Amino acid sequence: MTTHTPTHTAAATVRTLAVPGATLHFQTQGSGPVLLLSQSGEGDADRTADLVPHLADAFTVVTYDRRGLSRSTLDSPARPLTMADHADDVARLLAEVTDAPALMAGFSMGAAIGLQAAVRHPGVLNTLIAHEPVMPGLLPAAECAEHTGELTAIQAAYAAGGLTAALPAITAHLGIDAAHDETEENLTPQPLTPRRQANFRFFIETEFTALTTDPLGSAEPVRAAALAGTRIIAATGRTTRPTVHTHRCARALAARLGTEPVEFPGGHNGNTAFPRATARLLKELLLAR
Repeated sequence: MTTHTPTHTAAATVRTLAVPGATLHFQTQGSGPVLLLSQSGEGDADRTADLVPHLADAFTVVTYDRRGLSRSTLDSPARPLTMADHADDVARLLAEVTDAPALMAGFSMGAAIGLQAAVRHPGVLNTLIAHEPVMPGLLPAAECAEHTGELTAIQAAYAAGGLTAALPAITAHLGIDAAHDETEENLTPQPLTPRRQANFRFFIETEFTALTTDPLGSAEPVRAAALAGTRIIAATGRTTRPTVHTHRCARALAARLGTEPVEFPGGHNGNTAFPRATARLLKELLLAR
């Protein structure tokens, strides 16, 4: 495992980390306990541009591009990706920046990765906030099959018609209405650039398969991770419809842990739509211990 000389921007320290099979791009900003933010969907380190400044006064905030997205390159792009790869990346990334158990807030895909890291690498995480994880195996058999079926249907839509066909299926799957959902003011624009389009392709074609074929699904390993010392907080979006499968996953996770899910502002993507309110709640939850 090797690191490269860091470069600096006005807002963050930008670094790369060589891990088995990939080179990870990551950024750090602020000071205090280490807090890793792991984004949803095609989101890379820049998707949290509006959230990080409101956390950097209390935490050393780490953001990164998952392997295969944006600037995190793969050594062998044809090699199948697994959720274990993502969990291992989190463990190695955190080992690079801290010797102590870290804090992590994961959203959707990022929440699933956080749960995987807690299970596969005991002691790496002190606290994990898992916001609406994409993790079909947390659900009862029938709902698990429905959730998996939605993901494979989105893959089929993408194969047939690209993003034009897949994006409506994704927004319906997550209960997102971009034309009417409320947001905070003065957010950084997130246009559908060629890089984001490429990330969507990787997310749908490769990471969906990693999610639907992963053997770690039941809540029993997750409960074991909690018993081993990771404080796991299940979270939902306040305006996410209860029928949305990721909302159901969060509720199922909370039930298995014997807790109630915490409601965050907005819907499934509330951390990008309401970054200031999200930061306030993250501080309240993470600094309470």
